[in-house]
Amino acid sequence: MTSSQVSAPPMALTLRVLSHLLAYPDTAQRAHLPEMREALHGENALGASRLSELDALIDHLLSVPSLEAEADYVELFDRGRGTALHLFEHVHGDSRDRGPAMIDLIKTYEHAGLLLGPGELPDHLTVALEYASTQPAMPARDFLREFAHILQLILTALVKRQSRYASAIAALLELAGEKTRPVIKLPAEAQIDEAWEEPAAFGGCSSRAPAQAEEPRPILIVRTPAIHKSPPGASA
Repeated sequence: MTSSQVSAPPMALTLRVLSHLLAYPDTAQRAHLPEMREALHGENALGASRLSELDALIDHLLSVPSLEAEADYVELFDRGRGTALHLFEHVHGDSRDRGPAMIDLIKTYEHAGLLLGPGELPDHLTVALEYASTQPAMPARDFLREFAHILQLILTALVKRQSRYASAIAALLELAGEKTRPVIKLPAEAQIDEAWEEPAAFGGCSSRAPAQAEEPRPILIVRTPAIHKSPPGASA
């Protein structure tokens, strides 16, 4: 059965909450955490165990000092390529291919009536989720599946670092219809499931050609069989 034949539950609020949960945890974000929890449970697009994991993440963000939460976020997402939330970082790195892919993604957003805010990059996961939240459930699910392989890479890196943020990435994979397992054991301080293994690296991003020149080109983020290794002595 193809994905177009399978109905998807409403997930707009859940996608928007996950976008905000994965954003920088400043004072404004933390002030809305109780409302985010209520929205997650109200829409009920995720399973009970995943909601419990997200509750643990929200409880953690509410309990730690603001400066600690912000410093942890920067250390986790801004100083490690494996956990980077810029999707094209995982497929293009700093290559020339990243620019055209970003332009195509911007056109996709603009076609949906969305404009980037100051300082926002189109391939940041939080921006992609904001876009997905404006789409009907089935197209939103298909959009998530286009970069599910990147989410798996990020999830593996977060699990290895025993980060509660792994629950948010696992929730996205669940919404995409991908098989997932619990990524933390409650209470949150318990050991991470050691059964997770590092998946093979993926690369490549292609775009289907539009039917007409003025039409925006949808983005397809796909695997390629080639794995580019760094030369000996090069840093990761």
